[in-house]
Amino acid sequence: MLDELGLGPDAETVYGVMLKAPQLGRSELAGTLGWAPDRVEDAWDELSRLSLVRPSAEQPGRMRLVDPELSLQNLLVRQERQVLARQKAVADARMEISKLLLDLVDAAPAPRTPYVRQFTGTDAIRSQLERYAHSCEREIAVFAPRGAQIGGPPEASRQLDQAVLARGLRARYVCLASLGNDRAGLAHARWLRHNGGEVRCVPQLPLHMAVYDARTAVVPIDPEAADKGILVMDGGGVVAALRALFEQLWQQAEPLDTAPAPADGDRPNGQERAVLELLVAGHTDEVVARNLGISVRTSRRITAELMNRLSARSRFQAGALAAARGWLDPGTHPVVAPRR
Repeated sequence: MLDELGLGPDAETVYGVMLKAPQLGRSELAGTLGWAPDRVEDAWDELSRLSLVRPSAEQPGRMRLVDPELSLQNLLVRQERQVLARQKAVADARMEISKLLLDLVDAAPAPRTPYVRQFTGTDAIRSQLERYAHSCEREIAVFAPRGAQIGGPPEASRQLDQAVLARGLRARYVCLASLGNDRAGLAHARWLRHNGGEVRCVPQLPLHMAVYDARTAVVPIDPEAADKGILVMDGGGVVAALRALFEQLWQQAEPLDTAPAPADGDRPNGQERAVLELLVAGHTDEVVARNLGISVRTSRRITAELMNRLSARSRFQAGALAAARGWLDPGTHPVVAPRR
């Protein structure tokens, strides 16, 4: 208990014995405690520095107790003063930090709108993501195609995710179904799930993003190159729309590690359906592969299998025939001509 007042364990032990038997000298204390005499001497030195004992005038070589009521009260007052001084130092530091942050805000370029800010460079991107990961209060909702957040590979994302998961907040991640082809990404997604995150997969994702507490959204400036920079949006209709998009895809997504459902007869499974939707839009194999997180070779193989199943002579005709068979949503229509 007295360690809170600055006493070490030996000094506290000796002091406790002396309170019960103040007449004991160094040898008697050493014998009672089973210590070497020098150890008792060291404890006396500490007690003397704290003004709890004084050399005895009547018995040289012995120590006497200073009135415990007076000495302990003085020691408590001394500790209280140190605590108050420490609190003042912390308060002063907090004030200096506030001034520094205000200076940074004043020095920062004014955003184009009150709700959208732009950050470029790896350090700036990660600093912003760290800020929101630590200030998030309820939930983070992430479109993470390869399992990681915006701003780097899984190992860089893990610190950001840990800042949310360690506080028991809800953390939901939607990844690409092709994540199974990425060993590092899949390992990170499983780590997320093991540490309390919820992970689901969909055949394709429209963009990389993170939404914090349904009020702040972070998206890449260039969806094709997330490392070029990010846009941070606070509140407003855009954030609400992105959150609604997340909820829609979350309901459609499958849990991590769920194998793609086999085709029902000739009907396509989820990944094949996503390929058909992109074919209907006239996209190239490279765009299909990028959107689904698969290789171009795999994209071409799936396309060839679908064309054979549909008896289509061209990729564009495959999309049109799939729409005619009802394999796609009614609102999905072929473009006038395929993009080259």
